[in-house]
Amino acid sequence: MIKHILIYFLIFFGIFFLSFSTHENYIDTQEVILPFSLQKVYVFHLGFSVLVCVNFRLFSNVDKIFPQLGFIYLVALFLKIVLFCALFYQSIFNEENLSQIARVSLFIPMLIFLSTEAFFVAKILNKKE
Repeated sequence: MIKHILIYFLIFFGIFFLSFSTHENYIDTQEVILPFSLQKVYVFHLGFSVLVCVNFRLFSNVDKIFPQLGFIYLVALFLKIVLFCALFYQSIFNEENLSQIARVSLFIPMLIFLSTEAFFVAKILNKKE
């Protein structure tokens, strides 16, 4: 189990460094000023995704909780959306018009980390069946 958790950390941190540096480089090249911190957006998604995957790996060993993990994942996704909106409320909702590149810059980290997180959660859920 510790091996799996270490793999989650390595993969998520690798994705973070690769995607954030590429994204930041592109934003700097285009000379766009975002109304939010791109690094904070990436760190939020990194932290939440690692937390979800590690907890799911731990909870998958508890027989009473395992059948409910799918529903728990749905609640975790809802909680992720609510926390993201609460933390980035000022820079997202108070801004009159977010530029197209700013909208895409919010969507890219979510898509990257959510797809990776969903992949690992699906592997965990399918392992016991």
